[in-house]
Amino acid sequence: MQIYKGSGILGLFQGHSATLLRIFPYAAIKFLAYDEVHNLLMPTHAQETNLRRFSAGAISDAHHLRLFHLPPPLELLRVRMAFHTIHSSTSGRPTRPSFLQTARLIYSEGAPLKSTGAPITRDLFHTLPLLKFYRGFTVSLVGIVPYAGTAFLTWGYLRATLVPVAPDGRRPRATPLADLGIGALSGAVAQTVSYPFEVVRRRMQVGGLTEPGRWLRWGETVRAIWARGGPKGFFVGLGIGYLKIVPMNAVSFAVWQGMKRLLDL
Repeated sequence: MQIYKGSGILGLFQGHSATLLRIFPYAAIKFLAYDEVHNLLMPTHAQETNLRRFSAGAISDAHHLRLFHLPPPLELLRVRMAFHTIHSSTSGRPTRPSFLQTARLIYSEGAPLKSTGAPITRDLFHTLPLLKFYRGFTVSLVGIVPYAGTAFLTWGYLRATLVPVAPDGRRPRATPLADLGIGALSGAVAQTVSYPFEVVRRRMQVGGLTEPGRWLRWGETVRAIWARGGPKGFFVGLGIGYLKIVPMNAVSFAVWQGMKRLLDL
């Protein structure tokens, strides 16, 4: 309500433009890569295992991560745009920075990186300013494995259970409603498993605002979250995450299968 009162209905969509720029190629490459890796690891239904399903999902999303976290990383811009809107709304001075304004703010952030005993890192942000766009990148690299792997593992397991292989060795197409349900459940399970990584990543991504001259590391970020909220601190906002991930996964998986039916793939 504070965001709506401070910035209006547009405040609820802050960062949406960055999301759209990222999601179109992301979805295309993710599902294309999954089909290719699935056929490579599991050419027949008899060769399908949960480990191979998990591996296929993790590998397919790794392709997306390599391509779409090149500078400027759109995920960081999206998070920062949303953070600016929330922060300004709660402070009573609502603002809605644009995509380019947010990129310029990140690029111009802070003083040189504080030394932690290694002189080579002292002026790192001034020498490589584009490095500021990679806050939280290592967490994304690691976190994508349990998220994508679990999502496609759950998807494949539920489809194999609910849509068994016919006597002729073929698996019949599921209905669009079944695809929606299986996709929704897959997203919920994947979000639960990987959510601690998301909390750590976002904490590191907004670190440029609270400590613009420092590169927040894994250890100190995890310790700060633990000190503030204990184990529950790593699941703060999970309910809101379900509201986004569950319908998003349901629709994306259903559209993926629907387009394959339409194109007879």
